Amino acid sequence: MKEAKTKPETERPLRADAQRNEDAVLQAAKEVFLQSGVDAPVREVAKLAGVGVGTLYRRFPKRSDLIKAVFRREIDSCADAAQALSEKLDPGEAVSEWLMLYADFMGTKKGLATALHSGDDAYAELPGYFRERFEPTLAELLRRAADRGEIRTDIKPYDLLRAIGNLSMAEGDDSDAHVKQMVSLMIGGLLKC
Repeated sequence: MKEAKTKPETERPLRADAQRNEDAVLQAAKEVFLQSGVDAPVREVAKLAGVGVGTLYRRFPKRSDLIKAVFRREIDSCADAAQALSEKLDPGEAVSEWLMLYADFMGTKKGLATALHSGDDAYAELPGYFRERFEPTLAELLRRAADRGEIRTDIKPYDLLRAIGNLSMAEGDDSDAHVKQMVSLMIGGLLKC
């Protein structure tokens, strides 16, 4: 599986304290964006992270920089979970669990998705990064399960990712339950009878 870069090669590694601050800011931004949307005041993020606004702006000078960093971190976390699932579950179960995790990922990123589809050039590279991380991840999970004869072999990873992404945009009080039910149906369709 191809490993994606998360930082430009020319960028020096952060000092330990700066890395802790960045991690705190990204976690806080994720929570604030989930609760209040990506247009929430940056001072809310800084306060929740326990850092000054200046610290936040030094690392993320523009709101789009912060949004991109949160999105990339979440993509990486979801993609990296596939390896852990593969190590502890049978291949078919790993596919099922990861697809549910991916559906949860997509469902909680609705606000970020709005920013990404805003037409702002600041987000131009993220769709490519999304595919670069998720397609090989899912392809490997599917290959392992297919090699064991647990799932069909005629499924393209992007088709599954796109279908679940579309489902995840459902709205309403029962949207989470609906998405999980529909993803379960999809998973059932993957299984070899």
